[in-house]
Amino acid sequence: MRKSLRERLAILSDAAKYDASCASSGTTRRDSSNGGLGSTEGSGICHAYAPDGRCISLLKILLTNFCVYDCAYCINRSSSNVERARFTPEEVVWLTLEFYRRNYIEGLFLSSGIVKSSDHTMEQMVRVARDLRTQHGFKGYIHLKTIPEAAPALIEEAGLYADRLSINIELPTDTGIAAFAPEKRPDGIRRAMADVRLQIEDAGEPTLRTKTTRRFAPAGQSTQMIVGADGASDATILATSARLYGSYGLKRVYYSAFSPIPDASSRLPPTKPPLMREHRLYQADWLYRFYGFGIEEVTATRADGMLDLDMDPKLAWALTHRDRFPVDVNKAAREMLLRVPGLGIKAADAIIASRRHRRLRLDDLARLRVPLRKARPYIIAEGWTPLRLIDRSDLATLIAPQPQQLSLL
Repeated sequence: MRKSLRERLAILSDAAKYDASCASSGTTRRDSSNGGLGSTEGSGICHAYAPDGRCISLLKILLTNFCVYDCAYCINRSSSNVERARFTPEEVVWLTLEFYRRNYIEGLFLSSGIVKSSDHTMEQMVRVARDLRTQHGFKGYIHLKTIPEAAPALIEEAGLYADRLSINIELPTDTGIAAFAPEKRPDGIRRAMADVRLQIEDAGEPTLRTKTTRRFAPAGQSTQMIVGADGASDATILATSARLYGSYGLKRVYYSAFSPIPDASSRLPPTKPPLMREHRLYQADWLYRFYGFGIEEVTATRADGMLDLDMDPKLAWALTHRDRFPVDVNKAAREMLLRVPGLGIKAADAIIASRRHRRLRLDDLARLRVPLRKARPYIIAEGWTPLRLIDRSDLATLIAPQPQQLSLL
């Protein structure tokens, strides 16, 4: 008996929850002066967060959870006994438009299991994006999960209609992929990422004839790695991320904690890693991308290559490099200010701007919203020197945030 649209939506939206790479940051609103539906701006029901904290509401579904691959860690693998369903491209288009008209969403995140072939599946996904754009004038955000084995022409077409493309690297190491997803080829995944990067860069170059740029995945590309399935350390995971950022110009690497699945392989761990580990990886990733930290600096605080779950990686680094502190907020370079626990990018820039007019005191820093409990042992300000506070053996406990607080600083 054929399942109803509502039943299939429940199955395929639930199946899509395992894919974390759906934040719609980095795009700009399409020109809708000539009419059209949708917007990448505003806020609504939260399906993803942009780096600035803005809520992005997305219809996040799979085209189908049927799959010819048998990746050990995937709930939708071919040998799994999960309930299966599939949409037609026309049904996904209709759902997207109806959800938008009801103000439930601002865009679409579409992924899929592989059915028949990579090319067939990719063609179906491209068709959804093409019809939304060309037939219905949809101006909202579209994120397509591309399939590395698909023909380059299909991925190129996908980039013409999607705001962002993503290709999952799956696991941090080639060894892990070979062990748990032997049908997938790491070199093919990287080749596809390189092709997308070249397409994005080529699109950014103005043509000789029109002197304008063309549109191709303007929000860039991203990827996702599963954490805790193959035993890779945090140092290995972050080193892989650094290579991906450098080689393929990725906007984001997403970290998805492995979740045990029914009838799982005995080679997989029986329990999922703590969610705090996932959060610490994001913090370390942030330090690498925006704070000038090297991966080896962030991961060298422990001999086993794992990040400390009890404190954020920036504080862990500061506690093991006490000789670099205290830092004079009235003199220090921006690069060093960014290494002070509690000082984020906005705070560091505000300090630099404010100290041009006066020497800053602790109360000035408080007005700049600097968390003094965390930063005070590491800074010198007008009228304040921490004396030997930096040498206290219980410093981590003294300045640690409350357990419910999560910070990227």
